[in-house]
Amino acid sequence: MKIVYRAHNLIDAHLARHALEDAGIPAFVFGENLLGGAGELPLFGVLRVCVPDPYEPEADAALQAAGLGGDGPDPIPDADPGLLPA
Repeated sequence: MKIVYRAHNLIDAHLARHALEDAGIPAFVFGENLLGGAGELPLFGVLRVCVPDPYEPEADAALQAAGLGGDGPDPIPDADPGLLPA
């Protein structure tokens, strides 16, 4: 599975998923069940929209066409900041 969209909120994640499914691309929202654990998790950055590996180029094009391209800041940075103070 490849992450094609990192969402700031649940509505954003499902908009991306529906745009992909409308284009005939199977899409999955990961992290949806983690939103209730806000005491231990960050309040944002847990939602990822993923597609199977062969669909990644098509998914990027479909998201760009839907206006959901990666123009904004990434809520889940690739670099691990390490342990942060409480």
